[in-house]
Amino acid sequence: MKQFLLAGACAWAVLALGVPAGAAEIDPAKIADHVKVLASDAFEGRGPATPGEVKTVQYMTDQFKAAGLAPGGDLKDGKRAWTQDVPLARFETKGPVAVSVTAGGQTETWAQGDQIAIRAAQTGVDRLTVRNAPVVFIGYGVKAPERNWDDFKGVDLKGKVALVLVNDPDFETGQGDFGGKAMTYYGRWTYKYEEAARQGAIGFLVIHETAPASYGWATVKNSNTNVIFDIIRADPTKDHAPLEGWIQRDNTVALFKSAGLDFEALKKQAQTRDFKPVTLTGVSFSTDYAVDAQKIVSKNVVGLLPGTKHPDETVIYTSHWDHLGIGLPDAKGDAIYNGALDNASGSAMLIEIGRAAASQPRPERSMVFLSVTAEEKGLLGSEYYAANPLYPLATTVGDINMDGAATAGPSRDFTTSGDAPLTLQDDLIAIAKTRGMTYSPDPRPGAGSFFRSDHFPFAKRGVPALSFGGGQDLVNGGKERGEALQKAYTADKYHQPADEYSPDWDLTGAADNAEMLLELGTKLANSREWPTWKAGSEFKAERDKTAAARK
Repeated sequence: MKQFLLAGACAWAVLALGVPAGAAEIDPAKIADHVKVLASDAFEGRGPATPGEVKTVQYMTDQFKAAGLAPGGDLKDGKRAWTQDVPLARFETKGPVAVSVTAGGQTETWAQGDQIAIRAAQTGVDRLTVRNAPVVFIGYGVKAPERNWDDFKGVDLKGKVALVLVNDPDFETGQGDFGGKAMTYYGRWTYKYEEAARQGAIGFLVIHETAPASYGWATVKNSNTNVIFDIIRADPTKDHAPLEGWIQRDNTVALFKSAGLDFEALKKQAQTRDFKPVTLTGVSFSTDYAVDAQKIVSKNVVGLLPGTKHPDETVIYTSHWDHLGIGLPDAKGDAIYNGALDNASGSAMLIEIGRAAASQPRPERSMVFLSVTAEEKGLLGSEYYAANPLYPLATTVGDINMDGAATAGPSRDFTTSGDAPLTLQDDLIAIAKTRGMTYSPDPRPGAGSFFRSDHFPFAKRGVPALSFGGGQDLVNGGKERGEALQKAYTADKYHQPADEYSPDWDLTGAADNAEMLLELGTKLANSREWPTWKAGSEFKAERDKTAAARK
């Protein structure tokens, strides 16, 4: 999960304005029951390619079946299975990760997870060894010709390690060519690593700062020192440099100082087009560790309600079932990353929306309930589905994604990740209005949430897609409480073992939200509407290519 909020729909407003006649009701107690199971220690953090995956896939399958859905996965012997095979490459460090930095003639050893967080190499090697590689600061690591922006200025990075800032050049000031505070894809760490491969560098180390990253070091450490997955690639070196990782800000500042450089001053320069790469004189980087690389097959779980009139047209709901599995222990010695909010709660909503949909008259268009794997490893389950769709993307009406449920009771508002310019969002806003709720734009646009959840692989291929988030204006406590809860979760629980189910959760808002999303999908499934991207959206042109398939 990449970003979400902690509130729900406004129950008192629903009572005041009413819900559509005959609308299915969703029980918050059932959502809680699913979370308790999926986030229990018995499921071991639901890591892909672990015993936790086997249990999770079986649970989701059993619940979809009990909800009244039909299998909607791979075709096997002319029949649909409950799952879609997702072939992945799995990479894990074996033994110690040795890291040292030489600066000013002195060599210092760094500890994996403390000063640095190195990801297992994804280039197919069984051992990565880097010896005394020169270090270069390349600002934000952006090459954007359409914005007349090039942080590289022709520098040769072969054999070198680059230090790169996270987020966009205008994050600090809120003004510039990269959306102000709203992150573009150039600000995502995934883009930085892709550019490292294109530039031929040994690797990029992303400099961690909490505000522009939108999360603390604990999240970075836990996410990057864990098992790494990727889709199967013919030539992984085209997409990955040998070395990918994060470095603590304080260590970066010290390296700059040892080279006679001022980190803050160079960071300021990096926010301009005139910035040029700077070599850290006298600084070199070394690492050595073994890699266990395997090919595995994970599973997406797929439930289906076949349409009565237009079965080849689909409304898709998505939510990821996976979390981080078992990883580094926290201060209490807990090594199970239960992922209760992220995303057992979204999976629970998916099940209960499916159950409610199956209890209604059969829709004219098909409704698909897609529980995807490996979101935490880079949206891989949804990426695989979007690249190998079970139902044509051209006639996919839209994708409604859920990444974290409302756990703090009802709210007066809701949001979406990234405030996307599409009519699907307008439809949701209109439905929310009838329920007494208002729309609040993404409160943290700098976090790049639009690129961080499972709707994005659909969106970049043109499918109208949004990721729903509960609001922060809580009925019980208002915005002040909502914002405080969000801040506390991000700091203390996000991608940490502490993300566990609590009996103190109030899931009434989650149930109300689920009913609202069910209403959106049902209306689309019983209409001839085709949601569209608005003019100016970077995804509109891709959708327009398949316009002839939609009548």
